[in-house]
Amino acid sequence: MLVGPTIRRRRLGTDLRRLREARSLRLEDAAARLGVAASTLSRIETGKAPTRTSYLAVLLDLYGVDDPVKRRFLADLAREGQRKGWWADYDDLLPTGAGTYLGLEAEASVIRSYAATVMPDLVQTERYAIGAVRASRPELAADAVSRLGALQLRRQELLRQRGPVHLHLLIDESALLRSMGPAQVMRDQLAQLLTVAAQPGVTVQIVGLAAARPVLSEPFTVLSFPDPADADVACLTGLRGQVTVEQREAEVRALRATFDALASAALTSTDSASLIRHLLTQAA
Repeated sequence: MLVGPTIRRRRLGTDLRRLREARSLRLEDAAARLGVAASTLSRIETGKAPTRTSYLAVLLDLYGVDDPVKRRFLADLAREGQRKGWWADYDDLLPTGAGTYLGLEAEASVIRSYAATVMPDLVQTERYAIGAVRASRPELAADAVSRLGALQLRRQELLRQRGPVHLHLLIDESALLRSMGPAQVMRDQLAQLLTVAAQPGVTVQIVGLAAARPVLSEPFTVLSFPDPADADVACLTGLRGQVTVEQREAEVRALRATFDALASAALTSTDSASLIRHLLTQAA
């Protein structure tokens, strides 16, 4: 699998943070040597911003990295991390954090996602996606709404083109009942959900409104990657599509535990498919 710029930035940032900490340097001290704010260096270390090669040279000198092979490897990561991702054409419409998330999603080998109010992005039909965008961002013009709807389809297409990816979706039952347009839109969406649920590597569970052990949570996704060196990432999704990328181990572990609790409280895959078919029959 080709490694994209977001993962390159994240790997480089992790290495730079470890090198700084090995020298017992504070973030503020290293940032001062660069002549930038501590928040700027923090964004580099968390992979949220690319690293200028001039910054990298200063940091490697500061951290005492003399090995030319190591310096060349990190410089390659920095250059690759400066490339634009496939979503760059939508940057003018993407809410905060969404671009970073899309880059991570494109590299993940396991995607665990809980959807609380609408169908998960990766299973939406185009008409449903447009309805969801229109409902969450009513200020957007029609052409912008259509572009964001097309973005969802592009994400799905990229997922199909990649190697094996396990998709585990937990969907609150209310999302199956909430209309995003005319009746036909919901019929098509429920039919697509059934089709996706039957595919290899996909698990779909419905978190029922009458669950015996309810678990309350905002929507979130936990991403795992094929390279063990890339730690899991948790991504919290806001109603208007904004994404908070969480990399702290304790927070990621807590959200993974929440996902497991939701999965335990949800219907089985078989019972979930039966419920979706029942709703589809009622919608016919």
